[in-house]
Amino acid sequence: MGRDDSSSFRGIFAVREFTFLWLAHVLSVAGDQIAKVAITVVVYDRTASAGLAAATYAISYVPDLVGGSVLAGLADRYSRRAVMVAADLARAALVAVMGVPGVPLWSQVVLLVGVQVLAAPFGAARQAALPDVLNGDQLVKGLGILSGTYQIALVAGFGAGGGVIAGLGTGGALWADAATFAVSAALIRFGLGRHEPATDAPARAGNRRTPVLAGWVRVARNPRLRSLLAIACCAGFYVVPEGIAVPYAAQLGVGAAGVGWLLAANPLGTVLGVLVIGRLPAAARLRLLGPLAVGSSLVLLPTGSVPGLIVTVLLWMISGACSAHDMITQAEYVGSVSRDERALVVGVAIAALRVAQGAGIVLAGLVAQILAPSLVIAGAAALGTVGAAAAATAWARANRSAAASGHDGTTMFGGGAAPTPSPGASPQPPD
Repeated sequence: MGRDDSSSFRGIFAVREFTFLWLAHVLSVAGDQIAKVAITVVVYDRTASAGLAAATYAISYVPDLVGGSVLAGLADRYSRRAVMVAADLARAALVAVMGVPGVPLWSQVVLLVGVQVLAAPFGAARQAALPDVLNGDQLVKGLGILSGTYQIALVAGFGAGGGVIAGLGTGGALWADAATFAVSAALIRFGLGRHEPATDAPARAGNRRTPVLAGWVRVARNPRLRSLLAIACCAGFYVVPEGIAVPYAAQLGVGAAGVGWLLAANPLGTVLGVLVIGRLPAAARLRLLGPLAVGSSLVLLPTGSVPGLIVTVLLWMISGACSAHDMITQAEYVGSVSRDERALVVGVAIAALRVAQGAGIVLAGLVAQILAPSLVIAGAAALGTVGAAAAATAWARANRSAAASGHDGTTMFGGGAAPTPSPGASPQPPD
């Protein structure tokens, strides 16, 4: 039997709606980064305080907690296309106001927080729509493409931010950034279907009455969702090298050039991991989910011995490649809930992941004031290895429990087609 080209990476881009979503994703990520860089530059120019500039950049991550917990559920009430378009247009307006000459600094920071708050409902709506755009094996690879693109766009956003600011000034850069959000909104509006959530009126009315904590309760009560979220949150351990790459480079004695290589290692590894993992059979990917989650932290342990720049870059690249397991985790996660709850549980994941990553970087930075950066990374790697092993064990136990209860353990993402769950029904976990 010939290979099914529809599930190849090239075949996925042949899906018109996905291509438009991907283009909008690139613009939104780059736009977010340009806005953060521009405001950080403004703060430093006006205050001459490196501490305040760093704090301004860091605070831009906090609103994801609010957006993920409170606003993500909007995509379970309204058209997912409408939520994405509204979020992008609102971000375009906020960023445009940030670029107006004479706007007080505190106002610009508040507006930046608003921009970041709106990123959560946008991301939740996109993730909720993807299972309707891509089917079966396509979804896993599509999520991998978005993940790899995010890494590339993140780096490009930093570089582009500096270049645009140098050429247009901070005000002009912010207006250019506003244009990226506007173009993203247009791509989604004219390239994507409405993608309504479940049309069951009682279920949707119930969602409107759902408190903020409902999503967290939904995840906490489901062993499958809980274990998948735990696997995802182990990123808080293997993201530590990124947070203290500068002091670690100083410990290596490699200077600014070394910092660049260290920061590029993980994103490059992630892209390579997506390409390799995406070509594996679905059953093999599921079997590798636990080992890859453990490997993401385990491979960082030798960093504690300060092995030199080349070996360190290779280790961090391998960690990034293992972290591409996120494409599997995301597909199984969104495939474990009914259509009318997707955005709600994705919002929980957004908030939880931001807490894990932010706490990991902040704590590592504080400990690095006392211990050598290499020891901090090794310590985080050890904790991450243990945490990932526990999460992977919980994942395996949840699957065994599902099999014992009579489920066949197959979802549309694990190799086979499962019926779409009815609103409020328990998800059918994969094998």
